Amino acid sequence: MNTKNRKHNYPQYETTKFRDFREMVENAADRFGDRAAFYYKEKPDDPETKTVSYAETREIVHAVAAEMHSRGIEGQKVAIIGGASVEWFLSYFALMNVGAITVPVDKELPVPDMASILNTAECTYVFYGEAQRKKIDELREIVPSLRGFVEFGEGSDRAESFEQIRAAGEEKFKDPGMRDYYFTHEIDIDKMASIVFTSGTTGQGKGVMLSLRNICSDMEQGMYNFQITYRTLFVLPPHHTFGSTVNLVGHYAQGCEIYISSGIRYIMNELKEFKPTHLILVPLFIETFYKRILAAAEKSGQLAKLQKGIKLSNALRKVGIDLRGKLFKDVLENFGGRIEMIICGGAALNQKIIDFFESIGIVILNGYGITECAPLISCNRNECRKNGSVGMPIVGGQVKILDPDENGEGEICYKGPNVMLGYYRNEEATKAVFTEDGWFRTGDLGYIKVYDGDPWIYITGRSKNLIILSNGKNVYPEEIETDLQGIYGVSEVVVYQGRSKSNPDLELIVAEIFPDEEALKMHHIEDPQKYFEEEVRKVNEKNVGYKAVGRVKLRSEEFVKNTSRKIIRFKIDKTID
Repeated sequence: MNTKNRKHNYPQYETTKFRDFREMVENAADRFGDRAAFYYKEKPDDPETKTVSYAETREIVHAVAAEMHSRGIEGQKVAIIGGASVEWFLSYFALMNVGAITVPVDKELPVPDMASILNTAECTYVFYGEAQRKKIDELREIVPSLRGFVEFGEGSDRAESFEQIRAAGEEKFKDPGMRDYYFTHEIDIDKMASIVFTSGTTGQGKGVMLSLRNICSDMEQGMYNFQITYRTLFVLPPHHTFGSTVNLVGHYAQGCEIYISSGIRYIMNELKEFKPTHLILVPLFIETFYKRILAAAEKSGQLAKLQKGIKLSNALRKVGIDLRGKLFKDVLENFGGRIEMIICGGAALNQKIIDFFESIGIVILNGYGITECAPLISCNRNECRKNGSVGMPIVGGQVKILDPDENGEGEICYKGPNVMLGYYRNEEATKAVFTEDGWFRTGDLGYIKVYDGDPWIYITGRSKNLIILSNGKNVYPEEIETDLQGIYGVSEVVVYQGRSKSNPDLELIVAEIFPDEEALKMHHIEDPQKYFEEEVRKVNEKNVGYKAVGRVKLRSEEFVKNTSRKIIRFKIDKTID
């Protein structure tokens, strides 16, 4: 294993200080000027890649902010609906620079769900991608508060284009009075600046109210803990805070070059073309990469060679010789050949997969975040990592375990300047997630270990997913799922307590598996049910008795997910007869 993984903690990295987006945009333009901030293609198959520099970004933000200020946007809610794009990003910056409250919305939501969000927030404007035009036309009829429509791209006869807003704003920003207002008006960083509606994987989502202090401090203080490289690929949904805060704000402030992906199916080609030096991903992407690497090696007859190479490399690294770049050059070329690390968050990731990538030359920094904390709470460090841990809290953040049991496990609670203002128009829900002395209750279960005076967080599961058996024992489904993900041929798996209509007293832990059919065929597995039952039995033998999976249930299609690639658990049918 990597000796760096065993290192003691070390001094903090330098960070970039900024109190709000205005300061961030101005500082970045002054520091990085003509460096490309964003790379993108207008169409996925375009041969030409376009760029927008940090200096150009500032000019566009000035213009859009000026035009929207002239329309009295301060204090109004503005929805942003669309995939990742330069226009999405710059609208996000510009609107909050003149006091608008952004409402990022998942572009994949059905129209009634979008309407519910826009009506709840009473949005007056909507900025949206051309692909959402049909949905927007429906929203016009059912969201009475909407009066302004701005379409990214060329626009339409029913909406202004982003370029029209920009052009009008460029003229307005030439006025000395407008410029004076923009640079001198006070931005209250403690007021609500954005409402992010959670995806609701376990039920109805809520509107998380975030201030600029929440968002900016999260990145300013988070970057003390870890160091990003100079070039990344943006693949996350921008309406989610992992995308908008970490991959956008945190990277923009640091002067990173950000290539905006055209979508999931183009990622492998984009990696080879753009050659990023690090990635920000959720576990599902990493698990997919891992399975593809092994499947390709097995198909080409190179799996044994790859496994021997890993053993040899790990042995050489123990004596200070690192040949990973040469030994695994062919594998690394699939990622562009320059990738150094992946920052991962959003769900548990099997340690076996983390070890595999480190063995071939890609460090994975596992982190932990939640929308209500803007989102980053903790992360492993570049050269100080603990197996199974999601890292140390960011600078300025504090963690504790609420009502720990005899093993020190309980609900993870957090304090810090990145904790939300509350849930929009939902005082009851807000009150429920704060202790009397002001700690935010994450809803995640886990424990803390202290190394060299630093607390390291270990997550065991979500409180809403916790299985409580009649004997009082607690079973964390996520722990079992992580073990089961290591079974060959498992594409996706969810563990839950099954319900029996005929026998309500029956307690049965179910593992529902979506198999990787191609992998099963490659190993000539003709009876998947029998195969998985036997493999699950082997996992059961390694765990304590009360954690044993009692039934294996196979499904013919993948689990329903949100756009953050998280499985929506409440949509799973848990009946077993």
